[in-house]
This record gives sequence, C-alpha cells and structure tokens, in this order.
Amino acid sequence: MPSTFMSGVNLGGWISQYWQASKEHFDTFIREEDITRIASWGMDHVRLPLDYPVIESDLHPGIYLEEGLHYIDNCLEWCQKHGLGLVLDLHRAPGYSFGTLDTNTLFDDESDQQRFIAIWEMLTKRYRGTRDQLWFELMNEVVDATSERWNRLAHRTIRAIREIDPERIIVYGGNHYNSIDELRHIELVPNDNRIVYTFHFYKPHLFTHQKASWSEAAKLYNQTINYPGRFPGLAEFLDSHPEFGGGENDLAGTFMDKALLQHYLQPAVEFMERSGHQLYCGEYGVIDEAPLTSRIGWHRDIVELLRNLGIGRACWSYKEMNFGLVNKAGRVVYPELVRIVSAH
Repeated sequence: MPSTFMSGVNLGGWISQYWQASKEHFDTFIREEDITRIASWGMDHVRLPLDYPVIESDLHPGIYLEEGLHYIDNCLEWCQKHGLGLVLDLHRAPGYSFGTLDTNTLFDDESDQQRFIAIWEMLTKRYRGTRDQLWFELMNEVVDATSERWNRLAHRTIRAIREIDPERIIVYGGNHYNSIDELRHIELVPNDNRIVYTFHFYKPHLFTHQKASWSEAAKLYNQTINYPGRFPGLAEFLDSHPEFGGGENDLAGTFMDKALLQHYLQPAVEFMERSGHQLYCGEYGVIDEAPLTSRIGWHRDIVELLRNLGIGRACWSYKEMNFGLVNKAGRVVYPELVRIVSAH
C-alpha cells in the first residue's frame, strides 16, 4: 500500500473555481511563498484542484496549453523544493462540473469521455518521473443517478493510466459529491494496491455550510448554529420546507457533537474493514459564517477522529473561498485553526 499523505490543504480558487481566468490571477493567487508557508505549518501535502479549460480549449480538443500546464509544473516544483506531496485533482472535466449538473454531458457523450481519458494520459506521460510525491485524483465530486457510469469511466481511465505508468498512485472517489455514504458503491479495482479511495466530509451540511448562498436549504434556514449544540428552529423550518427534510437534515432535536461525527464516519470504517484499502479525505471544513469557536471545535474533533482511523486529509481551503485559512492578502485568519488542521 502507498504511504498516506496525512495533513494537507486545498489550493481552491487558483486554477479551479477562479473568478477570473486571467494571467494576473493565475500568476498571483498562489506563489512559492504560499507553499513555503504551508510546509512551515507542518503539513505534508497540498491538493491542487484543476479545471480543464486551463489546459485545454473546447475549440481545440487534444491540444494542451503549455501556459496552463506551467502552473501545475510550478506548484510541483515548489512542493518538491519544500518537501510536500501533491494531489492533482481534476475538479472540472470536459462535459462535467459538479456546479452545472443539468447541462453535463460526460456520461452520455463518448467524445467527452475520450477527452477525459486523454487528459489523464497526457498528464501521466508529462509527470511520469514523479510518482509517490504526485497523486492523480480522477475527478472531483461526481453526481449521477447511480454509480455505474462513473465506475465504468473510472476503470477505463485507470487502465489507460496503467498502460503508461503501472506505479502511479490514483485517487478514486464515489458518487453524490464524493459522499462518505457512497463508498459502498465504488467498484474496487482488482489487484491494484496503488489506488487510494477518497471521500469528502462536510457533515452535518446545515452546520458546515450555514448561511451559504449556494445552498438553498442553508440559505433559507439562515440560522447561526453552534458546535457542539442543537439546530435552532429546525423542526419548524422542515415543516415549512418539507423538500429539505429527511436524510442528513433530519436533525431536529439532535445534539451535534463528536459522537455524531463519529457516527457519520462509520461508512469509512466499514469500507476499510471490508476492502482492506486505505482512505483519504480530500476535503473537509466549515464555512466562515459559523462562529469561530464552533469552527475550531468541529475541526478539532474531526481531525482527531480521522487521525485515529489513519485517514489522511486535506482541509478546504487555503485562501478565501469562504473557508480560507488565509485572507485575500495572505494573512492567517485564525492561527489556532491552522494549528489544528496541520497536525499529523
């Protein structure tokens, strides 16, 4: 089994989910000094989300943009210099974005799937000399009605990568935004101990995304929620908005604490026991709308639980993005939060 990256941070907002696709933004949002700082915190890796338009134009499929690949090259070079690993995550793929589910075509369009596989073939050839330090994460937060189509495409892609590089560490996550509850529906790759399976953890969502403008339930609920604590007025809210009831939101009267987080992690425990494979938590975090003491308490508890299970992790996110450890100017917002998420 590959050694696990234990504590890291996402570089969201740089070459993925950027608010402007400009050279100025790409040149300045993350620099070597940021990687130096992350290493100084004691972290051992970064997760680098990538949106495919940075490296390939829809007008010219298969022609890859050196000016975009240059940013990956730089990040890898900086990480090597400062002793960090790197997880390269395809955050947005041809025909797929977790933010535009109604218009996605990847799982229906063979040409999109071929482009997806070709991107990974190109990256495998380009970075063949860096193995254990550079992991490839096939795609971020898949959402489809069932897992079958994603499993088929993931296995096709893994076979293509393996033909070029049998030793590359590949990160493979499940359906429904990489939900921990969907680990059971991932089709394991037989006889391949260089696969790391992954999930994201933002539970309970109403707490970690409280008042988030992009979450309809959280925006309408519009409550300040403390951790540990209860969900104020949730029963009345769900009575008025039954479309948001059930599942993870069925928390009226529930006391949210470390025991609840441990309960939510049980599918990961079961996956590791059943499969014998290790896991990696590629994203976790709490929005900056939450009270600071609650953000710190939730992070402290989930980090301890993941560490006890031997699950490596990368918090969301380094800079801004509503979850940032540093602000736009690069100043650390809450030193205690940095200390907690950096712990091995």
